[in-house]
Amino acid sequence: MKANWAINLYIILIINLQQYIMKTTIKHITPELVGTEITLSGWIQNIRSSGKVAFIELRDGTGYMQCVVEKAKEAESGKEAEKGIWLSQEQFEIIAWLGQESALSLTWLVSKHPKKDEYELQVRWFHIYTDTKDYPLGTKDDHGPEFLFDHRHLYLRSKTQVAIMRVRDTICTATYDWMKQHDFTRIDAPIFTPNACEGTTELYEVEHVNGEKMYLSQSGQLYIETAIAAHRQVYDFGPVFRAEKSKTRRHLNEFWMMDAEMAFCTFEENLAIQESLIKYIIAQVLERNAADLVTLGRDVTPLTNIVDTPWKRMTHEEFVSDLIAKWFDVQQGDDIGSDIEMQYMAMVDQPVFVTHFPMAIKAFYTKEDPNMPGYGLCADLLAPEGCGEIIGGAQRIDDYETLLAKIQEHDLDPSIFDWYLDIRKYGGVPHGGFWYGLERIVRWLCGLHHIRETIPFPRYANRIRP
Repeated sequence: MKANWAINLYIILIINLQQYIMKTTIKHITPELVGTEITLSGWIQNIRSSGKVAFIELRDGTGYMQCVVEKAKEAESGKEAEKGIWLSQEQFEIIAWLGQESALSLTWLVSKHPKKDEYELQVRWFHIYTDTKDYPLGTKDDHGPEFLFDHRHLYLRSKTQVAIMRVRDTICTATYDWMKQHDFTRIDAPIFTPNACEGTTELYEVEHVNGEKMYLSQSGQLYIETAIAAHRQVYDFGPVFRAEKSKTRRHLNEFWMMDAEMAFCTFEENLAIQESLIKYIIAQVLERNAADLVTLGRDVTPLTNIVDTPWKRMTHEEFVSDLIAKWFDVQQGDDIGSDIEMQYMAMVDQPVFVTHFPMAIKAFYTKEDPNMPGYGLCADLLAPEGCGEIIGGAQRIDDYETLLAKIQEHDLDPSIFDWYLDIRKYGGVPHGGFWYGLERIVRWLCGLHHIRETIPFPRYANRIRP
C-alpha cells in the first residue's frame, strides 16, 4: 500500500510538472498555433479601449503580445449576441477598466496580426489576479532619474529595463559558455577578505564575529590564482565592492566582476583570450538580443563592424603621446583618468588594448617586461563609443623573491600575503590573468549613458535603497 501511494504521488507530481513546463508563453508562439486555443498569463503593459474593442498589450516575462477583447454585439432585433463575439457588456467593462500592471490570464484563439508580422490573441475568457490602480510609473509624466531609482523595484518592468537585463543575462551566459568551451573551471572566491587586492582602493571594512577586522572583496583575483595549479585555467564571477565616493556615470560601489587566471600563459596569449571572449559575447548579444537592442534604440553597426577585425594595440607611451597630440592635458607616466579615457574613446571606432603601463602606477603583482624595463606586461582594453576601460589584465610575478620585494616596496605586510607567496614557493609557473566589469560591458553593448541602469539595484555614493 505504501509503495502504491508513493507511486501515485510521483505520477501526480510528474503530471503537474509537465503541465507547468508546457504552459504557453509569448516567446514560443509559432505559426502552427494560429487558430489554436491557448491561455496566456501576465501583466498589462498598456491598455486602450474604443468602447467596443479593447486592446491589451500583455507582458508575460518572455515577450509582449496584443490581446483583443470585443464586447458582444446586439442584433438590431434585440436577439442574443452574434456568434463569435464572446464578452458580455459587464465582462467587457470589467476588463476594459483594468489599470496598467494588473495581472490576469487571457484565453482563446491565436490569430495573425492583420498588419504586422506578429500574432494576436482573440480573448473569450479571462481571470483577474490583481486589479491594479494608480501605478506610480503609469502616468505620462517625465519622471526624473532619482524618482525612477526610488521606484527601481517597479521601474525594472519598463520595456527598456527589461531589454537591458536580458542583454546582461546574455553576457553572463555567453561568458559561462565560452569558458566551458575553452576548458576553464569556475572557482568561487570569498566575499570577506583579510586584506586589499591592490592596496589602492578604499574598502568596506567589517568586523568578523571573532572581533577581527576584514573587508568586502574588491576582486577575487588573488584567491583564484591559487587554483591554477589544480585546474590550469580558472575563473570566478561575482559581486565585488569598492567604497569610493565617486558619482561618475561609470562607477558603482557594488558591481559584478569576472576574473580569469591561466597557468603557462604568455602575455600575447592573455590578450588573445580577452579579445576572443569579448568578440564571442558581442556576437551572442547581436544574435540573441536583436529585438532588445531595437527597443533600446541601439545602432548595432559599430558592434557588427568589430566582431571580425583585429583590435588595435598601443603602448601606454603611445597612448599618452596621442592624447597630447589631441590637446589633452596629460604627461608621460600619468595614470590616465576615466574621464579622459572616455573622451578619447569617443573619437575611436574600435576597441583598443593599451599595453605596457609604467610599473609605478600598477599593482604590486604586475610582472615587469624584461624587454622594456620600467614597464609592465599589462593591458587595459578600452571600448569605443566613449565607453573606456572594460578589461584590465596582466602577467603576474611568478618568482617568490621578486614578489616579496614588491609587496615590501608597496608598504604592504608580507605576513598577510604569506598564502599568496606560497603559490610561487610551491610549484610556481609563469601565469597571467584579467578581469572584466560586467556593468561596463552592459553599458557599452546597450549604448547607455549611465552605468546605474545596467544592474538591477544600483548602489552608489548616495543610494542604498530600495
